[in-house]
Amino acid sequence: MSRVAPVDVLIAGGGPIGLATAVEAALAGLSVRVLEPRPAPIDKACGEGLMPTARTALARLGVHPRGREFAGIRYLNAAGTRRAEARFRAPTRTPRTTRTARTAETWHGLGVRRLELSSALTARAVELGVELVAELAPPPRPDAGGGDVVQVGRHRARWYIGADGLHSPTREALGLNGPGPRRERRRYGLRQHYRLAPWSDLVEVYWSPHAEAYVTPVADDLVGVAVLCPGGGSYASWLAEFPALRDRLDGAAPASAVRGAGPLRQNVIRRVDGRTLLVGDAAGYVDALTGEGLAMGLRSAHELIACLLADRPQDYEAAWRRTTRRYRWLTGGLVAVAARPPLRRALVPAASRLPGVFATIVDQLG
Repeated sequence: MSRVAPVDVLIAGGGPIGLATAVEAALAGLSVRVLEPRPAPIDKACGEGLMPTARTALARLGVHPRGREFAGIRYLNAAGTRRAEARFRAPTRTPRTTRTARTAETWHGLGVRRLELSSALTARAVELGVELVAELAPPPRPDAGGGDVVQVGRHRARWYIGADGLHSPTREALGLNGPGPRRERRRYGLRQHYRLAPWSDLVEVYWSPHAEAYVTPVADDLVGVAVLCPGGGSYASWLAEFPALRDRLDGAAPASAVRGAGPLRQNVIRRVDGRTLLVGDAAGYVDALTGEGLAMGLRSAHELIACLLADRPQDYEAAWRRTTRRYRWLTGGLVAVAARPPLRRALVPAASRLPGVFATIVDQLG
């Protein structure tokens, strides 16, 4: 197998964060090659909601996917009899402090089909000269010719980035997997679309005793419904736990097949191994409960390329921990609450009784 021309950055995985990392690198003047065996656009089971910060990060990269705006988040119990809602408020910085304040101005997220997001990122990467190769990335190894490059099959690069998903082969090959979640805490995601006009300009999150259902408007005539659950049942059986949502969907035609992903939680020992670095879900994942996965991945991609430009890949570990700290604490805390039945039952009523607290949490998510 003949070698190909070396590049600055070689990326395993052409999902959203792999492509976003490629765009970041190309905008910084680096040569980039992405190895992805699946043809674009690539689909995945996810909630498909871009938080306002994720939308802003994509715009900075010159990526503007089509979708349907949403203005905040609404929590409901399974019967739909209790609810709490909050709208995103745009952040500002006052001249006398570095603390972030919130204005009353509405700050919108965007519901985007994963296929549309994949297409928009792929087009931007190609526009910037990123080389896309339809190839499965083999495990990386140090180059025999010296320690300043990484050899991956027939490819050589100054840096190698594993952006190959929840069950990253790169992470596994380097022995960077941490201990898995206890069996009772394994959670999975299932998603299907329905041909139905959105009935709200908010993302709705329904809470049942054992699962959550996310309703995201993704087009004027389409909603995505993602269920987060312990697994062990069909999508239809989990959807039956939400009678209010089931009534909303009654008679609506499914517009896609059910897709699944999981287990969601992925513990990682570290994200840097010499000149190989991990980003996105491959770098570690807590849960989809707060919908921040893409926003955190985009921020991490920005930090990763900044570390490479400084020729200090070792700094990325601390940068990743700093960038994802709020997400890990908030999501981990909410997952811990959701795992305890008494607290889980009290969550929506408490959010309803304490709207200011709920609005603050939504601001943090945005």
